[in-house]
Amino acid sequence: MRIRKQTKTYDKETQVPVLRCSICTGEQVAGFRDKKTGKFIDVTLIQNDAELKKFMKEYGVEKINKEY
Repeated sequence: MRIRKQTKTYDKETQVPVLRCSICTGEQVAGFRDKKTGKFIDVTLIQNDAELKKFMKEYGVEKINKEY
């Protein structure tokens, strides 16, 4: 039996991928911002480049904007 990894999805019509960064602590959280309401939905804490690359690969994100 072979297990396939599934790509996680998000609604590309209503959401945009965002990396929220704290200027005080340096903490980074990857998630999605609703284009209409501006509400941020956090998905995972990012502690290094490998975790960011993993998040982007899992969700099929090619480009992510940083917000401070």
